[in-house]
Amino acid sequence: MNHFVQRIPVWTVVAAIAAGVILWLVVAPWAEGLEAVVGRKRVFLNAVFNGIILGALYFLVASGFTLIFGLMKNVNLAHGSLYLLGGYLGYEVAEITGSWLGAFIVVFIAIGLLGIVLQYVVFRRMEGEDLRQTLVTIGISIVLADIMLWIWGSQSYQILTPDFLSGPVTLPLIAGTNREGGIAYLTYPAVRIAILVASIALGVLMWLALNRTRIGMLIRAGVDDRDMLAASGVRVQLVFVVVFAFGAGLAGVAGIVGGTFQSVAAGEDMRFLLASLVVVIVGGMGSILGAALGAVLIGLAEQLGSVYAPTYSVVFTFLIMALVLAFRPQGLLGR
Repeated sequence: MNHFVQRIPVWTVVAAIAAGVILWLVVAPWAEGLEAVVGRKRVFLNAVFNGIILGALYFLVASGFTLIFGLMKNVNLAHGSLYLLGGYLGYEVAEITGSWLGAFIVVFIAIGLLGIVLQYVVFRRMEGEDLRQTLVTIGISIVLADIMLWIWGSQSYQILTPDFLSGPVTLPLIAGTNREGGIAYLTYPAVRIAILVASIALGVLMWLALNRTRIGMLIRAGVDDRDMLAASGVRVQLVFVVVFAFGAGLAGVAGIVGGTFQSVAAGEDMRFLLASLVVVIVGGMGSILGAALGAVLIGLAEQLGSVYAPTYSVVFTFLIMALVLAFRPQGLLGR
C-alpha cells in the first residue's frame, strides 16, 4: 500500500477524500437540508450497505478468477458458468438436505472437481495459448449454459436463508427519526452481514496463504519461473491443479451466496463473468487486495447508481474501468 501511495499520490488523496465523505455521510446525523437534497438517510445507508455486500459477492467470484487468470495466466471464460452451476447445485442440496452450510461443502467439492477436470483436459494442453483457451472456454460456457437451461429452466431460484441467520439486526448507525421523534437506528438482514464477515475473513486468509505460506511461495514462484521451479523438484502441475480447483470451488460457493443474497437464474453466468473481468481489471491481475478494492468500488457504483441515477448506473461501472485503464492500466494494486 505504501508503494501504491508513492506511485499515485494524487489519486490516493482523491480516494481518501471520497472515502472520508462517504464515512461522514454514513456515521453523522443528517440535517433536514441535506435530506432535502440527497434524500432520506435510510435509503442512502441501504444503498451503501447493499453495494458493499454486492462487492463482497463480486469478490468471492473474482478472487477465484484472479487466482486462475491473474496468477496462473489461464483465460477461463467459463468461470461464470461455474458460479451459476454452483448456485443451482447449492439450491438442490439445500432443498434436499435442509442444510444451508452443508450446501457450501458439497458445492465447493463438486465444482472444485470440475475445475480439476478443466485444468487437466483443457488448460494443461494449451499452456500459453491465450486465444485457444479463450475460444475453448467460451464454447464450454455455452454448452454448460444450455445444459443448465435444459435442467433448471429459465425461472429464478431463491436459496432460503437458514433460521439462525433469518431476520434483521440493528446496527449502531443513525438512520433518521421515528414517529415519536426519537433516534431510529438502521436495521439490516443478518444473513447479509454474515456474508460480509465471511468474505472479509476469506480475503484475509487468502492473502496470508499467498504471501506468508510455503504453498503461496510455490504458486508465485511457479508463475514467475515455472521451468526453474520444476527443475528444483516441485510438481508444478500439481500445485496449479490445486489452485485451479480452489478458484473454481470459490466460484461455486459464490453461487450459493448469490442465490441467498439475490437469486439464481439463467443469464447470471455472463453477468458475473463480466463483473469478474471488470473487478480484475480495476483491482489488478493476481492481487487479492486489488480484487477486494475493485469489487467494493464496482458494487458501490452499481447500487448507488441504481438509487440516485438509475438510467446511468451501468455507465458508472465502465466509467471506473475506463479511468483505471487510462491512468493505471495494470490496475489499482497490480504490479
